[in-house]
Amino acid sequence: MKYLFYVAKYYSIPIVKPMVEYLDREKKDKYAFLVSKKVSDTLKADYIWQDKTIYTEIKKAAVFQPDVCISPGNYIDFRLPGIKAQIFHGIGIEKESHYKIRHFFDVYFTSGPVVTGRFNELAGRYGYFLVRETGWPKMDHILNFPSKNIRDMYGLPENQKIVLYSPTFSGSMHSGEDLLHFIPRIIKDNEIWIIKFHEFMNKNLTESLKNQSDKIRIIETYDITPYLHIADVMISDTSSVLYEFMALDKPVITYKTVSRKDKGINILSPSELRPALDRALEKPDEQTKQRQRHLSEVNPYLDGKTSQRIFDELRKIKNNNELPKRKKPLNLYRKIRILYHEKFKKGYLK
Repeated sequence: MKYLFYVAKYYSIPIVKPMVEYLDREKKDKYAFLVSKKVSDTLKADYIWQDKTIYTEIKKAAVFQPDVCISPGNYIDFRLPGIKAQIFHGIGIEKESHYKIRHFFDVYFTSGPVVTGRFNELAGRYGYFLVRETGWPKMDHILNFPSKNIRDMYGLPENQKIVLYSPTFSGSMHSGEDLLHFIPRIIKDNEIWIIKFHEFMNKNLTESLKNQSDKIRIIETYDITPYLHIADVMISDTSSVLYEFMALDKPVITYKTVSRKDKGINILSPSELRPALDRALEKPDEQTKQRQRHLSEVNPYLDGKTSQRIFDELRKIKNNNELPKRKKPLNLYRKIRILYHEKFKKGYLK
């Protein structure tokens, strides 16, 4: 079979990476990439996949004639041939947008029972797409990541506690406005704080923290995975990165999280942050059972074989002609938007 990875955002690279590695190991199928200009620049700068077939234009990618097009985002170009598969850009189960059907995909690969249940209901309503539960592929990348001596590699001493703060950008859910001005006041001498801002966060907020303390390191990277392995504890709000960190069985602190409030230590005011941190660092195993319970519902597949499951399902769907006969809706508005972006924002994939 032939697969086309549709990668519009650079933070999708580590989601797709374990799937590419699986195909390279198996050596059974052909694949190529259709990427945005931003992703293309990132791939060149870091010399990623430069020996692979990479397209930046829809027409050229269509000539590749993929059997399956795989997208970790919410959109995929309707003009591409083949089965359209959605693998998601996160485990954003708390966000209703995670369950929004935009009428581009033929199959949704869900992370766990909670998500699968919602999508099965939607499949029953719309009738034209399939739902397959496999786990989220980025978990393969996280769980198989080479973490030996990782602190030395990143210049972080073993005798320091590492606190990772990674807020979401969603206006109603993010913690940045409340916590960022408070953080420099509570850092202890034996701590280093690593802060990973979402690319869509308010730039005034992110700039306000620079040069405030030599104990704070702001990272700009499309892949947070190394820092998940480095950190002792994570602070966030309702970002799906919490589940990525929990998969490593480490403690999380949430600020006014909107659901699953016992997945970590949930706090409601900045003044609670320091006591919560002390508790999490002193008793990192205190909430292991809660973490395991939530992951069993959200993403129970922690065997590093999610990529294999996805391709096994895709082969079955293709070979057995399992797609429903009902056609997708016309979806004219979204199709016009894609054409608009192609014509007036060249190099940009929606």
